[in-house]
Amino acid sequence: MDALDNSIIDILRTNGRATNQDIAKQLSVTAATVSARLQKMEDARAMRVVAVTDFAARGYNVIIAVGVKVHGRSIQDVGRDLAKFPEVLSVNIMNGGHDLELMVALHGFSEVQEFLYDHIAGIAGVAQIDSGIAVDIVKYEFNVAPL
Repeated sequence: MDALDNSIIDILRTNGRATNQDIAKQLSVTAATVSARLQKMEDARAMRVVAVTDFAARGYNVIIAVGVKVHGRSIQDVGRDLAKFPEVLSVNIMNGGHDLELMVALHGFSEVQEFLYDHIAGIAGVAQIDSGIAVDIVKYEFNVAPL
């Protein structure tokens, strides 16, 4: 990837609906060049264009980080079960104090206790839950990797 590829990605990060013609005009290249570069990056799996939902716009106002210790089942199986909840944004197998870490989005504080104790704790193999509520978001990026 070169500077032109990075510039194309930067424009799409700002405006994911930018057309090849819009991008070409901003970068002083042809739309065919933009199209070819996008196709080449997608084919190489260096990037992909996706739509990302803004969880606040969907009414999710509480973000919780949840550490889970597992006992009596495989960590992978418990993780797969937890990943089925639509409120769970991510499930990560960890090396450290917790076996799993989850990122959870809820509509309001009134849902926290029910979600933690009725849903997460109800999964077979969940031995301990440690949670923390995000009070502010300093950085949130949906980039797979920095360029």
